[in-house]
Amino acid sequence: MTTVLKLRPLTSEAFAPFGDVIEVAGDVDKYINQGKCARYHDRAVLDFHDGRAGISVFQSEAFSLPIKLEMVERHPDGSQAFLPLSDKPFVVVVAPDEDGIPGQPIAFKTAPGQGVNYHRNTWHGVLTPLHAPGLFAVVDRIGTGPNLEEHWFEEPFTITE
Repeated sequence: MTTVLKLRPLTSEAFAPFGDVIEVAGDVDKYINQGKCARYHDRAVLDFHDGRAGISVFQSEAFSLPIKLEMVERHPDGSQAFLPLSDKPFVVVVAPDEDGIPGQPIAFKTAPGQGVNYHRNTWHGVLTPLHAPGLFAVVDRIGTGPNLEEHWFEEPFTITE
């Protein structure tokens, strides 16, 4: 029997236990570039152990709903930020840690202009764009040693609108 996960709107409050929503929201910290650019300062906490921050570009195939969720992963040595290079929504899946394994997953759908930063050691789904080209800038840990743990569910979940 497959458990159905309904997509929720991505909000800073709902996502706070798992990471940061990166978006234009709230008060402008200051205006720069001759007053033509609003700066929303320090929107994500980057956290790396034994490494440094790097920026990579990921290109993923687009997914169609419903989506089968079979596994989640986490990175014990670094946070991981996903910044879409388009204004198209993507699916964000997170799960609380329950004694070293993921608990009940939660599925969010981003709004245009939103990115996410997963806190270090947070269970999360794979990159899941809903539209091509599925292009993202990713800020994460660059370093030696393993920084990936995967968990495969005994029964998959189905993500729907």
